[in-house]
Amino acid sequence: MKKFLALFLAALMLFALAACGQTPAADKPADQPAGEITLDVIICEYGPNTKEWFLGKGMNGTNFVEKFEKENPGVKLKLDVVSWNDVYTEVDTRIANNNAPDILNIDVFANYANEGLLLPVKDYCPDELFKDFFPAFIDQSVIDGTVWAVPDLASARAMFYNVDMLKEVGVEVPTTWAELEDVSQAIIDFYNGEVYPWGIDMTTDEGQAAFAYYTWGNGGGFVDKDGNWAVNSAENVEGIQFALNLIEKGYTNPNPATQTRYDLQDMFAAGKMAMLIAPNQLPTYVADKGGNINMATAGIPANAGKTGSSVGVMDRVMAFKDDSAPDQAARNEAIGKFLTFFYNPENYVGWVSMEGFLPAVNSAVEALVASDPSFTAWLDVLATCQFYPAAKAEWDQVKQGVIAAEQAALSGADIQAELDKLQTELAG
Repeated sequence: MKKFLALFLAALMLFALAACGQTPAADKPADQPAGEITLDVIICEYGPNTKEWFLGKGMNGTNFVEKFEKENPGVKLKLDVVSWNDVYTEVDTRIANNNAPDILNIDVFANYANEGLLLPVKDYCPDELFKDFFPAFIDQSVIDGTVWAVPDLASARAMFYNVDMLKEVGVEVPTTWAELEDVSQAIIDFYNGEVYPWGIDMTTDEGQAAFAYYTWGNGGGFVDKDGNWAVNSAENVEGIQFALNLIEKGYTNPNPATQTRYDLQDMFAAGKMAMLIAPNQLPTYVADKGGNINMATAGIPANAGKTGSSVGVMDRVMAFKDDSAPDQAARNEAIGKFLTFFYNPENYVGWVSMEGFLPAVNSAVEALVASDPSFTAWLDVLATCQFYPAAKAEWDQVKQGVIAAEQAALSGADIQAELDKLQTELAG
């Protein structure tokens, strides 16, 4: 009877732990030495080099896991590199099975934070490292005054243009919408329609970016000055209508509803497009495609009297709660060691440079500028870029909503009516 009662109580304890979203300590590796901590880490696959850098020999003959464990005895990493196509499903499944990772690299965070799944950054990030992050990046992961994630890396968007093409046509780089139209018409006339002057992506891949380019460039945006949703503002309607007019006049690629930014980049690399808005990785992309384009960057054109703004895009690193961990302080310290190692310029600069991204910490800037002086120009872009309001819980709905509104407008719907509909849904 006593044996049965003991088994019953053990089973009841396991059930209680599962109901509280806790993972029993026995789920840790059975052969783990006493006092050793294993961190379960998910990293998103950014490109062909990601797995090699974290798990292969991409760090000068070693890899991230091997080097970290050597320099941090007592902490082991169970690290998986997961493609962007699979990571959301992977994480949701693991959360549903009470097996959330200790550390997650992904773009979104608000839903996890609002569901009480994340640790506040202050619980594990060393102060010295926290102060090294660009404040504008940290601000994108704050809800109700609490920082829930730190930036992994960033990219920013700027206008790229074919220097030789604009010179041949005899036009200057456009800075306003009116100038953009004039330059586009000149390119159409000069090349007899064989070159697309301007690229627009309103697909499900990047339609939210198009919304940002043309609304921010007209003094509008996703939210008003108080941070409330304002997707149907007069500035937004005018901005998107301007983009639709560019398409109607034949100044852009023919199918913005289906042609992604990668299609546009392919056209640019092949000399079939004169100007487009693209991330800082475009030169590498063009070179990999075998393109030989004399390109340069400039600010994104804006409406007269308005200031253009780049779109900043950043991904995040966050830590999930694990109430079953036998030593919470030691676990948090181990997570801090992971972050300190990852953002150490000796490691981080190689990672950022390899995948063609921009850094999220000040300490990496000097090394990047030293290796590539042209990088300085991107620091100016980062200083003025705006970010999506991803900290708001409705962001996913807004993101899909503005894309749906754009695509409906491309098929003949009224953009004002479409945005009014979305605003009503958000208000409800």
